Amino acid sequence: MPRSRSAALAAAWLLALLEAPGAPARGPQEVPPAGTFAERLEVSEALLDVLVTDRDGNVVLGLGPADFRVRVDGEPAEVSAASFYSNRRFLDAAGAARLGLDPAAVPDRRTFVLFFDDQRLESFDNPELRQRQLQAGRDAVAWLRRELAGNDRVAVVHHDVRLKLQQDFTGDLEDLERAIGRAARGQDPPEDWPSRQRPADDSPSLAASLPAPPELARATADVHEAMTVLADAARAVPGRKNLVLFTTGFGDLGPGGVFRPDPRYDPAMVRALNSANVAVYTVDLVPHATRHQFEAFFGYLAGATGGLPFLDVVDFSIPLARIARETNGYYLVSVRLRGALEGGAYREAEVEVGNPEFRVRSRRGIGFAAGG
Repeated sequence: MPRSRSAALAAAWLLALLEAPGAPARGPQEVPPAGTFAERLEVSEALLDVLVTDRDGNVVLGLGPADFRVRVDGEPAEVSAASFYSNRRFLDAAGAARLGLDPAAVPDRRTFVLFFDDQRLESFDNPELRQRQLQAGRDAVAWLRRELAGNDRVAVVHHDVRLKLQQDFTGDLEDLERAIGRAARGQDPPEDWPSRQRPADDSPSLAASLPAPPELARATADVHEAMTVLADAARAVPGRKNLVLFTTGFGDLGPGGVFRPDPRYDPAMVRALNSANVAVYTVDLVPHATRHQFEAFFGYLAGATGGLPFLDVVDFSIPLARIARETNGYYLVSVRLRGALEGGAYREAEVEVGNPEFRVRSRRGIGFAAGG
């Protein structure tokens, strides 16, 4: 809670106490210590976005609450509802009517964030990294030309020494192509900051929740911080957010010089992403057939947030097509919690379905950020 609001609440509480009938005469009073007053926000129900596919990676339709098994902190939790979200183009093609699904009644927006972890500083030693980043941008543009549906919304960001919002959520392909080009080349957004303007249509907005540029620069010097700040901004965006992270990996190197989660940064980053329903699809920019120290990073971050890792990539259009196919549909599962989840708390979550032939992926935690 902002300090000014805490002070105002403290003053109002003290005044009411002094003016209450039978209150002692006013005199020197003990002032409650700073931090005594704080918001207490509780939830008894949480939502988990769950991807269910068959062995070939095709989205499974027609599941209901009874098909899901959820454990929270290792204990069974009651599933009260399960709603299917999809783009209607997929439902029409999948013969949804045979399963009793009305495509017109299914929420149909997919939300993507393309995040370019800028490799310009690394490319002095390895120019191929720079070319790989540019190729990822070209393949991303081609992917959107083929895949972007009418109600899909895409945002573009990149990080070098700070997080830069190249384009807020939009369905405008020309704006997205320009933004991806800037991000892949490591360029700054235009000086007039069009990306920070609220969308004119009903698109969600990252700009509305991101700090102003000077503060944003201070808060996102490290890429872990950038991912955390971005996740916090995405909390206000409804539904599942699919973040495609083009990177060579980042974090701590443990014994043997290989990646290990950094307790100073990684848990907080993962919790922020899970609390905001952001699934991370990690796409490796390291050249094909090259072993490197951060290979374990890709599985760690994707697995913790309900995404997928893509290593040893030859053609970026392949992982992008896989991401598009599996995000054609997902379930939003409502779970009743045993005991309220207070603001700032976090609980581990596991999801299964009754049919062992199906593959299930979901974020591994339920978080509720303090302050709402």
